[in-house]
Formats: sequence, structure tokens, C-alpha cells
Amino acid sequence: MTIPHPPPETANPARLAIVGGGWRSEVYLRLAQDLPERFEVTGLYSRSAEKRESAARRFGTGAADSLDALMSKGAPEFVLVAIPWPAAPEVTAEIAERGVAVLEETPPAPDVDAMRRLWERIGDRDLVQVADQSMYMPSHLARLAIVRDGVIGTPTSVHVSSNHLYHAVSIMRGLLGAGKGCTAVDAREFVSPVVDPISFDGFTGDPSPVDRVTTLAMIDFGNGKSGLYDFTENQWFNPLRQRRLLIRGTRGEILDDRVAYLEDETTVIESRIVRRQTGIDHNLEGFSLDNIAFNGRAVYRNPFAAARQSDEDIAVATLVQAMAMWVRGQGPAPYPLADGLQDHLVGLAIQESARVGVTMKTSEEAWSTAASPFDS
Repeated sequence: MTIPHPPPETANPARLAIVGGGWRSEVYLRLAQDLPERFEVTGLYSRSAEKRESAARRFGTGAADSLDALMSKGAPEFVLVAIPWPAAPEVTAEIAERGVAVLEETPPAPDVDAMRRLWERIGDRDLVQVADQSMYMPSHLARLAIVRDGVIGTPTSVHVSSNHLYHAVSIMRGLLGAGKGCTAVDAREFVSPVVDPISFDGFTGDPSPVDRVTTLAMIDFGNGKSGLYDFTENQWFNPLRQRRLLIRGTRGEILDDRVAYLEDETTVIESRIVRRQTGIDHNLEGFSLDNIAFNGRAVYRNPFAAARQSDEDIAVATLVQAMAMWVRGQGPAPYPLADGLQDHLVGLAIQESARVGVTMKTSEEAWSTAASPFDS
């Protein structure tokens, strides 16, 4: 997987238009607000007049009452489509058929049939990328750099317990360098009680355990590469279910921030991935991620340190910057439509295998041979 790391400064900010007025759109509106020298929202279109006018008031962006009006505002370099699943493929295809690049929120289409129709309609245009920032998280980019340096040899398996379905699959495939071939998925669900103190809206104030479903899945990507999927409902917000990532290779493994590897025939090294966070205790540099280092060398540097963002915001900013570079012909594709479709295909197989209790197999699809930065 080739990722611009870090994205270079550009003379002109990335110009994006937005379709959608929900909370996902607000992520990108805040991004442009925080980093106006990097990102500019040329306009926002929502079928809801209330939502588009609210965005105009809160974020100072132009409101458009149609797709035509949106495209005529500020000459956007690409369009972010952040609307519900059933409507997103049609809008994405319509924009791509106008010859304009699209960054579409995940997943690209709701089901396998819709994914096939979308690919048949616009797959050969090479204008659509998917807005999944999972692999752009600073910690994942640091681990990816270590993997690509060959420290743990050839990566063979990835255990993800942090993200759900296609997000987790994108992390697995990105770190493994797995292609888009056939897969076999064996998933099961287990229900158990756990205190779930935080929701999307904040602390609930209720310490009573509630039943939550944990889904475990083994994924065989072929060629000796596999993934273990482990996700509990609401794990995104529940601090009582911590995140874990294990990458195993032929010469060692990375477990969260710990690395064990064979340096030579008789020497095993145990080391750590170290995060430098400014603004803690008496540090006066401002609160921000500075870099992530391994064995005394920075393997990740935050390209947006001055913005004082969360890791999630850094990941979104990196993805959008990579999108702008790709549109300008200055960098690789950040997350092509083919990869978004493949990851969702495997995610759907996880759901179906858990539902019926048998191994589900995915076949090679029309997008399987498309070039991809995720392939080794």
C-alpha cells in the first residue's frame, strides 16, 4: 500500500464540494474550518433546505439547492458524497459521469447487487475514491511503515479489534498487502452483558450491564494471509472494551505498540513504538501528536500538528489531502472504489456467515483486477 506520508504542503488548498448535510458532512466542514490553508469547501448541497442553510450559518460555506448549482460554485476539484447508502451510488455515478472526481463515504453501495451495478456503470472511469480513513490513522501508518521496512518479515495475519466490518477489513488488507481475490469467511456471534457507559451522544449515566453482541470471524484471504475480526457492539465508544491490533509476520509480530522480531539467526529483539505527544505536563509546544518513532527513528510525522487534532481528524485530513494530490496527478490513489467494494464485500460475508452459521465464500468480482495501492 502506497500512502503519501506525510502529504506535502500545497500552494493552493484542496477545493471540495459536499453532497449531504448530516454529521459525516460536518466532519469535513470542521476540517476546512480548522485548516483553511489546506482545505476549502466550495459549497454544500442537501435536499433539506434546513440542513444546507444551517451549514451555511455555522461554517460559512455556500449553500446549493441542486447538484447543478453545487458544481457551478467555486470550481471544486472533487465532490464528497456523504448521504445515506441507498441514494449514494446514484449520486456518485451521476457526478462521475460528468467527469468530476468523487470521494464517496463508506460503504460505496448497500449490497452486492448494487455494488456490481455501480462498478459496471462507472468502474472504468477511475474517478471514484472511498472516504474511509481507517488505514490513515497515525498509529496504523506507523505500523505500516514498520511492516514495509521488513522488520517482521512477510506479514501473514492481522487481528483487528477496534472497527466494524469493512473498516476492519480495510485495515487487514492494507497491512497484509492482500489482493481482491476469493475469500472464505467463518463468523459467529456471542451475546454477553457489559456495562456500556457512553453512546454517540455522550455518557448515559447508566451503570447497568446490557446485552451486547460480539462477532468473531476468521477470514482467509488466500496466499497464506488471514485475518481475525473481533468486534463488540458499540466498541467505538465503550472504553471498557479496549482496542487491539496484532500483525504477525514470518520474522516477528507487532502487538499494539510492542514489536518482537528476529534481528539475525540468534538475536531476538523486543522493542516499542513510541508516540511523542506535546502539551503534556510542563511541555509548552501545544497539545498535538508530533511523531511516532520505532528504534530511535520517526516512522510517522504529523503533517497537521499545528491544528491540534484528534487522531481521527488527522486521518481524515490525510485522506482528503491525498485525494487532492491524486486529482492533481501528484500522488497515488488514496482508497480506490475497487478496494471499497472489496472490503464491503468481505464485510457483508462476515455478517451473513454470523447470521447463518456457516462459512461464506466470496468470488472474484469484476473489480478484482483493478490496480490498487492495497495490493502487495
